[in-house]
Amino acid sequence: MGSCALARLQGLFAVYKPPGLKWKHLRDTVELQLLKGVNAGKPPAPEQRVRFLLGPVGSDEEKELTLTATSVPTLTNHPLVCGPAFTSLKVGVGHRLDAQASGVLVLGVGHGRRLLTSMYNAHLTKDYTIRGLLGKATDDFCEDGQLVEKSTYDHVTREKLDRILALIQGSHQKALVMYSNLDLQTQEAYDMAVRGLIRPMDKSPMLVTGIRCLYFAPPEFLMEVQCMHETQKQLRRLVHEIGLELKTTAVCSQVRRTRDGFFTLDDALLRTQWDLHSIQDAIQAAAPRVAAQLEKSLRPGHPAASMSRPALGLQRA
Repeated sequence: MGSCALARLQGLFAVYKPPGLKWKHLRDTVELQLLKGVNAGKPPAPEQRVRFLLGPVGSDEEKELTLTATSVPTLTNHPLVCGPAFTSLKVGVGHRLDAQASGVLVLGVGHGRRLLTSMYNAHLTKDYTIRGLLGKATDDFCEDGQLVEKSTYDHVTREKLDRILALIQGSHQKALVMYSNLDLQTQEAYDMAVRGLIRPMDKSPMLVTGIRCLYFAPPEFLMEVQCMHETQKQLRRLVHEIGLELKTTAVCSQVRRTRDGFFTLDDALLRTQWDLHSIQDAIQAAAPRVAAQLEKSLRPGHPAASMSRPALGLQRA
């Protein structure tokens, strides 16, 4: 059971991280559940060997001790003697989420840990829904942080917010072209722009590729943000800066990742699904899409391109 289970634990899958849970604790929980599943299978029948056992032979009146050839099981490899077959199983974590944030978190098992590197090198965008509150500022840009300032927000309208968001998107798109090191006058750059494949060649500051308001009911507003190379703290700071541009203050009350590369909320396993069979099914379902999307996103000759199709192999932890 163990080796067969590991054969299907080779790839990427996504889980839903609830708010208030650290990513390390989530990873450790998934590792523990996978180990339980791998070791839960019925152990193989023990090997038999012949032993000569001393025992009485004969009638009740005339019993003699005689050596008799008997087949007995060999228990040296039994789990109750030598312990479980697998004691550790490494799970890799993709783009992390801090404790307050929630949403899609991509994990990798087996060669999936190398695919996480390919995802990183592909510089894929991620989607967030970010909820903000107008009228106050805190020391850490979070709603429950230490209050620093209060302000009025009656003058803020949906039109003013949309105008600020459009300016932010325009400035970040210019930065995206700059960090991509592409000559926009070439046919290659035009083709990449049409297919939405313009990416930074190396690490860069946070880049917002799309931002729009989904809901506006002062003091609350909800935004959808598409970005790359971000941290959740930078997204909270973005809410603070939007408040300043609107001549007021604002704090972030929720950061929720809805897409990481080619994994969406529909792919994310809930906490009740963090078990061996659900994760195996999720890996198998995502494998064709992962291979196709990495092939599309990584340019020919890119150092990560050779890692997008690693050989399948078993790893005994």
